[in-house]
Amino acid sequence: MSDGRRRTKVERVIEEYDLEGWGERLEAEWLGEGAERTSLRDLARKFNRAVLRSALAEAGESTVASDVESSHRTLTDDDVSRADRVRKRRELERAGVDVERVLGDFVTHQAIHTYLTNVREAKLERDDGDRTQRKKETVQRLVSRTQIVTESTIGELVNSGELTGREYETLVSVRVVCEDCGRDYAVDELIDAGGCDCEVEDGSL
Repeated sequence: MSDGRRRTKVERVIEEYDLEGWGERLEAEWLGEGAERTSLRDLARKFNRAVLRSALAEAGESTVASDVESSHRTLTDDDVSRADRVRKRRELERAGVDVERVLGDFVTHQAIHTYLTNVREAKLERDDGDRTQRKKETVQRLVSRTQIVTESTIGELVNSGELTGREYETLVSVRVVCEDCGRDYAVDELIDAGGCDCEVEDGSL
């Protein structure tokens, strides 16, 4: 690469399996807050399923989410019998999937962490600083995450032929409505204003 840095495994797999948008998606989900955050292990599981989905699509096999999840579980879970695992491998190989290559390209949660911190320079938010500002940033990240995941999902469906190949634009907007006066606000506007001022207005009547 131009900076002389050796590519990480995640970078290579994203390129080889045409997983456009997954870098942004991994970062957005990892940097969520509280219950919205996705663990590194879950991110690795999601990413590996995307790798398998890409390989299945290339072989002309079903890329329905339930089928991909079932195949991934059979190939990787410890509680699956050896006979079932061998049967699934043979089934996929007959369909034209290079199972050995796909399994070799699955990544660990450590690989995801290395990619996020070293390549994308992502950092988890420290629990300090202005609480209001942190909450605003949390909402902004969730909106961005929703947009990224939606765009990535639409792209995958277009690539697999399940959606027509058109130019799609994803718009995400979150507004808050005061139930007392009916006025609506952008989230940032409401937080910056310290809440709706309809009570002040009512008192001045």
